[in-house]
Amino acid sequence: MDETSTTFSNDLHGTQDHASSPGGGWLALKAVEQHMLRQRIPFKGNQLLLKMNKPDGFDCPSCAWPDPVKPHMAEFCENGAKAVAWEATHKRTGPEFFEKHTVTELLEWSDHALEDQGRLTHPMRYNAASDKYEAVEWDQAIAEIGAELKAIDDPNDVEFYTSGRASNEAAFMFQLLGRLYGTNNFPDCSNMCHETTTVSLPMSLGVGKATTTLDDFDHADAVFIFGQNAGTNSPRMMGELFNLVHRGGKVVTFNPLREKALVKFANPQSPADMMRPNGTDISSQYYQLRIGGDIAAIQGMCKALIEADDEAQAHGEKPVLDHEFIEAHTHGFEAFVDYCRGLSWHTLEAHSGLGEHELRDAADTYRRSERVIACWGMGITQHRYGGDAIHQIINLLLLRGNIGKRGAGACPVRGHSNVQGDRTVGIFHKPTEEMLSGLDKAFDITCPREHGHDVALCCEAILRGDVKAFVGLGGNFFRAIADQERVMAATLDKLDLTVQISTKLNRSHLIHGKKAYILPCLGKTERDVKAGLPQASTVEDGMCMVHASTGELEPASSRLRSEVTIISDIARATLPVYPKVDWAWMSEDHDRIRDKIEAVFPDVFTNFNERIKTPGGFHLYNAARERVWLTDTDRANFLFDAARLDSSMSAPEATHFQLLTTRGHDQFNTTVYSLDDRYRDIYGTRMVAMMNPDDMAKYGLEAGNKIAFSTVAEDGIARRVAGFQVVPYDIPSGCIASYYPETNPLIPIGYRDERSNTIAGKSVPVTIELMDTQEIEKQTGLLATG
Repeated sequence: MDETSTTFSNDLHGTQDHASSPGGGWLALKAVEQHMLRQRIPFKGNQLLLKMNKPDGFDCPSCAWPDPVKPHMAEFCENGAKAVAWEATHKRTGPEFFEKHTVTELLEWSDHALEDQGRLTHPMRYNAASDKYEAVEWDQAIAEIGAELKAIDDPNDVEFYTSGRASNEAAFMFQLLGRLYGTNNFPDCSNMCHETTTVSLPMSLGVGKATTTLDDFDHADAVFIFGQNAGTNSPRMMGELFNLVHRGGKVVTFNPLREKALVKFANPQSPADMMRPNGTDISSQYYQLRIGGDIAAIQGMCKALIEADDEAQAHGEKPVLDHEFIEAHTHGFEAFVDYCRGLSWHTLEAHSGLGEHELRDAADTYRRSERVIACWGMGITQHRYGGDAIHQIINLLLLRGNIGKRGAGACPVRGHSNVQGDRTVGIFHKPTEEMLSGLDKAFDITCPREHGHDVALCCEAILRGDVKAFVGLGGNFFRAIADQERVMAATLDKLDLTVQISTKLNRSHLIHGKKAYILPCLGKTERDVKAGLPQASTVEDGMCMVHASTGELEPASSRLRSEVTIISDIARATLPVYPKVDWAWMSEDHDRIRDKIEAVFPDVFTNFNERIKTPGGFHLYNAARERVWLTDTDRANFLFDAARLDSSMSAPEATHFQLLTTRGHDQFNTTVYSLDDRYRDIYGTRMVAMMNPDDMAKYGLEAGNKIAFSTVAEDGIARRVAGFQVVPYDIPSGCIASYYPETNPLIPIGYRDERSNTIAGKSVPVTIELMDTQEIEKQTGLLATG
C-alpha cells in the first residue's frame, strides 16, 4: 500500500520539539488523543480508559506491568491507551472487505495497514479457487475444522500456539484440548521472549518468576535496568522510577541505545512535573554498552565489589559483601569470587564496551544502595547467551543479599499481559509430571507424557514438512518468528490446515494452509455475557498477582464468540466424549473453569474463585521471595561459564556488525499502531538502520542512503533484507539497530540460547551493503522505462 512519506532528522539529536523533549509529557497525551481520533472513538475511548486496570474493570491488553493496590483515576499509559484504541476501534473488517482483496494482494500490504482495517466480524474460510477469504457460518466452520483434525493420524503433527494475551481460562481450556488430542506441542509467545528467564532463573533461585512485588519499588534505594526500554515496552514502570528518583533513589541503566524516557521523563500523573520543560532526569548513570556486552559489564561490577570487599576486610573495615547471607543461603560463592578476581580489566572493557572507571562507578552505586532491584527485558533474554547473562544479574544481587528482602529482588519485565499466567495454567511443551497427574485426576484422562514443540522446534518441524495443522489462539505467529521467509514458504506449501482465533486481520492469516479459517473472538475490552451473566476472566501479571478482568463494551459484532467458547466448540467437534470433560458446561461459566484449574493446581490456586473477589487479586507464592531455595543444592546458586566471554558474538575484533532488532514507540510486539517512532525522531517509515556516525563515515554512507543487511551464518543459507534507510544515531560503534518484525527474516532458527531455545534477535551478526539505483527502483516499483 502507499504509506505516508518518510521523514527523519539528520541531526543526531533530532528536532527540538520531539527528539529533545522528555518521554511522556504533553506529547504522550497528544498521542493518546490522536490514536483515539484515528480509530474514530474520541469519546468512547476516553471513557473506556477510566475503567482500565481497575478492580471492577478490564486489564490492559498490552503489557504485564502490575496494577497498584490503590490505582490512579487514570491508571493507564500512552501505549496501553493505544492498545485499547486499536481494539475498541470503530473500524470493521467484514466479508465485504475480503470480497475486494485477494490474499496475494494483501500480502503486499504493511503490517500496520492490515490491522488498521479494524475488527474482524465474521468467521472466514479460505477459497483457493478465488484466493480470497469468504464468510462461513460458525457451525459449518467448526464442523469442518473438527473433521480435518480428526483425519490426522499422528497428534504430534498438529501445533497449538498460544498468545500471551489469552486469559487463564482460555489458556487452560486450550491446553486441555491439545493434551486430549494427544500432544504437548504448545509453542507460545513466551518462547520468543522470556523463556530464557523461565529456564535459567530457576537454576539460580529455584523460581522462574519475579521475586519482587510493586510494593518493593516503593522501598528500593536503586533500580538497575538491563536491556529494558521501559518508556516504550512497559510505560507504567516509568511512574515507579519517577517516584524512586524524587525520593532520592538511583536508576542505573545499561542499554546500547540511549532511550528517551530513561534519560528524561515528564510524568503525566504529576501536574508539577508536566509544567517542567524538561521533565525529570531518570537515569543517574546511563551506560551504552556494546550489544551482547552485558555479561562482561556485570562481571566487571562483581569484580569491583569483590576487590572492594577484599580491601575492606584487609583493613578491618565493614565488609562490602553480605557474608552472613552468602554463608546461610548460597552455593558456589568461592568459585565465582576466584573467577572474578582472575578476570582482566582489559578483557572486561573490550567485551562490554565500557571503561573500568564506568564499571567501578556502577559498582559503587550498587555498593552504596542497601536495597536494589535488578530489572531486565528482551535485551537480555534474546541473546545466544541470555541465560548466562541472567545468572550474572542474580550473582550481582546475591553478593549483597538483594533477594528475599523488602525493596530488593529480581524483576524480569514480562511482555504480553498474560504470558506468565498462560504458563502457570499449563501452556508448556515440557509439562511436569505433577501437572499432568493433576489433569489426569481432575478429568479422569491420561495425558501424553512426551515433550512437544516450542516455537523454534515448531518452525523446524514446519521446515521438515512434519506439521499438518496449526491452530493459533491469538497472536501473529508467522510474522513474529525468525527465518520468516523460509517458514512462510514451507507453510503455504505443506500445511493442510491453519486456524487463527483473532480479533483483527494480520499477516499470519495470509500464511495459510490448504484449508484455512479465521475465527473472530471477543477482546478484553468487550463484555462476555453467558446465560445473562457477565463473565470475568483472570490474568497473572509479571509480578505474580492474579486478578479479574471484565470487559465494558458491547462486542464489535454480534457474531463474535469468546475464546473459551471457540475452544470448547472445536473440542466438541474434534475429540471423543470423555465423561468428566463437559466442554459446554465449563464454557458457560468461567467460575467452573476456575474450579477445574484449582483442582489441577490445588497448591497454587487455592480458593481461586473467592480470592479473585479481593480488589487487586492475590499474589502467588514465590519461594525465593521467602528465601526458600528450590534448587538442586537447596541454596541460591552462584553460576558462571568461563567460556562465555571468549565465545561471545559481540567480540570486539568481529568484522561484522551486531544488529539489534527493536520495536518502535508506536508498536507492541508485531502490532504496529503507526509508522512513526516519536521517541527516536523517525516518522513515516520503519525501514531504517540506526548507525553510529563514525561507522557511516567508515563505510562512506550518508543519511538517507539505502542499504541491505545479510546475515553472517554458519548454516550456508543466504538471508538478505534490503531497503533500509541509514539514520545517524547514538549507538556504539559496530552496532546497528533496526525494527522487527521487518528484520526477522535475517535471524536463523538455529541462532538461539542453548538452554531455552529463545531466538537471539537482539544480537544478529550481519554485513551491510549500499543498494544500487536499480535495486532501489525495483523495490519501490519505480523501474526506469528508458
